[in-house]
Amino acid sequence: MAPQHPADRDGARQGRFTRLAEHASNFTSSPAFFGVCLVLVAGAITAHTLKLPTPWLLMVGEAMSAVALLLLALLKNSERRAEHAIQRKLDAIAAALLEIQREESGAATDQLRDAISMEEQS
Repeated sequence: MAPQHPADRDGARQGRFTRLAEHASNFTSSPAFFGVCLVLVAGAITAHTLKLPTPWLLMVGEAMSAVALLLLALLKNSERRAEHAIQRKLDAIAAALLEIQREESGAATDQLRDAISMEEQS
């Protein structure tokens, strides 16, 4: 059995991980996070320029690696959530178009309305 899609795991409500991922995604796309990255890069350059002992160089490199790994996981999570949201909207559009073609009005039209407004506007 395949693992459940992250967007489906929490049902209608958002779980703690989903909320954390959303907040982290918002933070990592902010100027403040860019500043944090600049400080890390400046720290690495400074450590190498000052020829600090190897443990310090390793600590700076590991910090940068950890940030890169966390960003990779966050990016993948955001990508999957966006992919799922787009697919839900496309499915709702297709079903509503079929209803329109059959000159019916039913559940697909309601699902289309829900799909269009399913994400909160920031």
